[in-house]
Parts: sequence; structure tokens; C-alpha cells
Amino acid sequence: MTNPYATQPQPVPPWPPAPPTGPRTAPKWARKRYVLPALALALFLGVGIGAGDQDKTTTDAKPAAAKPQPTVTVTTTATATPEPEPAVTVTATRTVKVTKTVTARTNADSGASESDSGSGSGSGSVYYKNCTEARAAGAAPIHRGEPGYASHLDRDNDGVACDS
Repeated sequence: MTNPYATQPQPVPPWPPAPPTGPRTAPKWARKRYVLPALALALFLGVGIGAGDQDKTTTDAKPAAAKPQPTVTVTTTATATPEPEPAVTVTATRTVKVTKTVTARTNADSGASESDSGSGSGSGSVYYKNCTEARAAGAAPIHRGEPGYASHLDRDNDGVACDS
């Protein structure tokens, strides 16, 4: 039986290797090895040359003897305008006198017995469905304990109904 791991003799390439037959080109890494350092050197030289002229003042363009020339002077005149006075504010006030007429019913007219009227709620027989009705009747704002006060009219529960 033959050994499967036995190696076959390989042909030996000739030494020195034969020169390439096409045009000679350098590999990409070789081009980068020369071009990148050259670019970096050019950059540093350009920066050095540009930075060297900062301290010099340019006196090359001035003539040796300066000739007298006319001088230009610009004069401006500013006029100040007074600020306008603020307009007069007129506040108009109107005094309104409100009178409220309340007609009280007797227990016989309202149909209520004496036990109903003695509930002690303080609201009496006046009831407002909402604040619009209370304002229309001229009763707003209504304080706690006054006729017409109800908790559903006092949203913030501060004791004053229909206050705003």
C-alpha cells in the first residue's frame, strides 16, 4: 500500500527568476512609499514659507521720497430730533347703580310646610342652574350663606360662587 501523505517531487523554479515580459510597474505599496512622504515634505515646506512672512512689514511698494498729497477730511453733521411725548391716556369710568328687587313668598304661596323652610341651608328659595343665570339676575358673586349659593356654582371652593 502506498503512503497517502507522501509528497511528489515539485519542479524547482529557475534562479534568478526571469524578468517580466511586460512594462515594468511598481506595486501600489511601493508608489505610496515614495509619493506620500514627498507630499508631506511639500506641505511642511509650504507652511514654513507662508509662516515666515508674518513678521515682515511690506515696505517694498513705498517710493523712496514721498510726495505731498492732498488730505481728505470727511465731516458729518448730526441733528438730534426730540423724542415725541407719550400720548395722553384717558380712562373712562362708568358708575352703575344696581338695585335688586326680591319678592318673598309666604309658605302658603310656595306650598311648602314649616318643616321644609327650617332646613337651615341659608339658600332660601333662590336656585341658579349656572353662573350665567346668576349673572343675568344680578346676583353674582354669591357668598356662602347667601340665598342662591350652591356648591356647583363655586368651582374653586373658596366660598364665593360665580366670582369670575
